[in-house]
This record gives sequence, C-alpha cells and structure tokens, in this order.
Amino acid sequence: MNWIINSLLDTDFYKFTMGQLVFRKFRDVRVKYAFKNRTKDVNLTKFIREEDLRQELDHVRTLKFNRTEIKYIRGTNEYGDQMFGEDYIHFLERMELPPYQLAYKDGQLVLEFEGDWHSAIYWEIFALAIVNELYYKSLMSGLSKFDREIVGAKGQLRLAEKIKVLKENPDIVFTDFGTRRRFDHEWQDYVVETLAGEFPETQFRGTSNVALAMKHGLFPMGTSAHELFMVLAGIAGDADENVRRSHNDVLKHWWEMYGWGLSIALTDTFGSDFFFRDMTKNQAKEWKGLRQDSGDPVAFGEKAIGFYEVCGVDPRDKMIIFSDGLDIEAIVKLHKHFKGRIKTTFGWGTNLTNDLGFRALSLVVKTVEANSRSLVKLSDNLAKAIGKPEDVERYKRIFGYSGNNYLECRY
Repeated sequence: MNWIINSLLDTDFYKFTMGQLVFRKFRDVRVKYAFKNRTKDVNLTKFIREEDLRQELDHVRTLKFNRTEIKYIRGTNEYGDQMFGEDYIHFLERMELPPYQLAYKDGQLVLEFEGDWHSAIYWEIFALAIVNELYYKSLMSGLSKFDREIVGAKGQLRLAEKIKVLKENPDIVFTDFGTRRRFDHEWQDYVVETLAGEFPETQFRGTSNVALAMKHGLFPMGTSAHELFMVLAGIAGDADENVRRSHNDVLKHWWEMYGWGLSIALTDTFGSDFFFRDMTKNQAKEWKGLRQDSGDPVAFGEKAIGFYEVCGVDPRDKMIIFSDGLDIEAIVKLHKHFKGRIKTTFGWGTNLTNDLGFRALSLVVKTVEANSRSLVKLSDNLAKAIGKPEDVERYKRIFGYSGNNYLECRY
C-alpha cells in the first residue's frame, strides 16, 4: 500500500524546535489536540472513508526514525552550534506517538490526540497532511485519466506563473510552508524540487518540511507556533496576572534555549496589540523579528515599524515573516509596501503546494486542553479563535483584547 506518511521527518521543522523545549521543560504536561474543519460547507465524512483514515493514522504510529534520519536531525545546526541535544535525540530514537480518538459523529469528522505533550506534539502535521490528501484523492478518483492529467498540467502552469513573477522580483525572499495543507506529498516534493532548481538559496530559503529539506539539500525552516503560548497560559493557574505573565515566559524560555538564531516571535496568539505591549525594549533589540499569521498584514507591519521606533530600534535591522494565507499577489504587494523600511520574508503555504484547480480547505489541529484546563487562542482574526465562549471572553479581558475583525479563512 502507498502510505501518505512514510517518514516521521515528513513534518514541519518547528515540531522539533518546540519539541525539544517541551521535552526539557514541560514533559509532565498532559495535553489534548483536536482537529477542526474551518471550511464549514465541506462535509469531510462524505469524501473520506473512516476505514481509510484509520489505516493511515495507524500506519503513522508504526513509524520510527531510522539512522539516517537521526543523523540528519543531530547535524541540524544554527550558526555552527548543534541545535538539538543528545538527550532529545535519544528520546526521538524511542519516541512513540500516543493513541488517537476518531469518530464520525453527526456528519462530522471528530479527531483528537491526547497524551504527554512531548509525544503528542508530533501528531498535528501528520494528521492534517493525511486528511487533506485523502480528501483530494477522493476528488481525483471521480475524474477520468485525461482529466487527472489536466489537473497536473494546471498545477504546473500555475507554478510557472508564480516563478515568472518571482524572477521579476528577485529580492523577494520566501520559504515553503505548505506541508499541512498540501495537495499530496508528491506534489509538494515536485514544487520544492522545482523551486530549488529555479532560485538561489538567497531567494528560496528552503522548506519547513524536514524530509524534503534533507532530500533536496535545503535549509529546514521554522521556529515556533501558537501552542506554546496557549499551553503555558493554560497551566499558569487561576490568577489573571499569572496567565498574562505566561506570554512573556514563552519568549524567555525560547531565548534561553535558542538565542538569536531562532528568535522570530509569533505575535497573535492573544492579539498582536497585547504582544507589542508585552515585548520589552530589550527583547525588541535582541530578537531577530516577528511572524504575522492573522489580521491585516499591512496594518500589522505598520504597527511593527512603529513599535521598533518607540523602542529605539531601527526597523530596517529587523524582519517580518508574513505567513497568513499568502498568494503571489499579496507577496508582491507586501514586499513593495515595506521595501526599504523593514526586512520581509514570506512563509508560503497552501497556495504554493495546493493550487491545482481544486478548492483549498482550511483545516487545523490545535491544542484545546492542558492538564485538563481548556485552552484559548484569540488571533487577530476571530475566525481563527479557539476556545469555549466563556474562556474566550475571559482571555479578552486578561489580555486587553478589543479587536472585532472576523474574516472567514480561505485556507
């Protein structure tokens, strides 16, 4: 059988950078992850057989890192320093994914992963890639051989158009972030290999997919995600001040472990306005830059520039990674708008690895509980919010959140 996931490296690099931090500091935390389909008018249970999904998930649980993969992870470094310690490497050698819970209930796909955080953390990308690929396999199965070839040709043509625009703008720097919602593994492999052949590494910086980075001799790219902020807030206790303080605790833990090399801060877990109030002037000076993942990217960039100026930092020395629902038009627009004012780079996801003529889905797997406490993510777009309504309202109050932006997620 041709499995969708054939290697535990077929995931995003930030699962390992976060994984080491969690392994060393929070391995006693119990978490629950839950799948969510934000494309509300697509009923996945009509396209994906439960038996097929179970088989793929079961197969992932049989996988182990082989010697070549472990050697690659051990050799990953940032500016000459070994990034991953031997304690963490030895854990990966014997790591087992915890069980999953799957049900088709009331026409909905219910998928959850519960266990120790340092093991459960790896399920997210595998689950998303599997569900996405099974969905598109279902769509392709209804097409004739000729029509399937047209799909591939359409994907190649659209990729060629993107490449043309990027070659006309050689100072645009970008990275493949498309693993979680790719059309399938083979197509992402083709896209990454093509981009690596068409662009120098100064423009195409690499891929978040560790297996493809290893295969094509590219940089594995990524830092951290919302779950760090969400879980630490969840386990901070009942006091509002402790919950609020947990946000900067994440930044301190991250800097302590990785320093400047991976110092890109994700800003929107509890709203970027709070982030800019919470990050200290010293952190603003030390950290390399910021990642924007929701809301209005132009407005965010302007706030970031203003923030750095107030902190006495030249914005031209800092960087923004834009990573929210990008297409080539948005990338060019943002690049031109901020050129010469702040460095920009682009984490390009779904539209890069899943643009073959089918509608892209907005699927996520997020932490929803930690040590039996419900978790919250606010975002700069409330369509991306996670949490029970009463918890969301409490977190809005704790973090001084006043935004009302609600824009349905394309992907």
